[in-house]
Amino acid sequence: MRSYGGHICYREGPAGRRAALVSGPDVWEVVTTEPDVRGRAQRIAAVAEYLSLGVEPVTAAFAYYDDHRAEIDAWVAENNRVAEEAHAAWRASQAPSHR
Repeated sequence: MRSYGGHICYREGPAGRRAALVSGPDVWEVVTTEPDVRGRAQRIAAVAEYLSLGVEPVTAAFAYYDDHRAEIDAWVAENNRVAEEAHAAWRASQAPSHR
């Protein structure tokens, strides 16, 4: 198993344990950043610049994702589900009341 250069840690939270950069966001947040570039090296550089992170920790986040894709994809899916539910609830609260 890779060491990820000491850039990956685990954080506990209300939704459970998740992988994160020691000095930055969760791994799922890093790997879902979508710069308009092709190629892995260019994408890593663009994500690092966009998130104001070093290239090494971003590279570690992508390596972690490569090794734990199902875990990270599950986090992304759950976060999308929760966001969609919250948006639907907000939209429902904005609908005119017919009383």
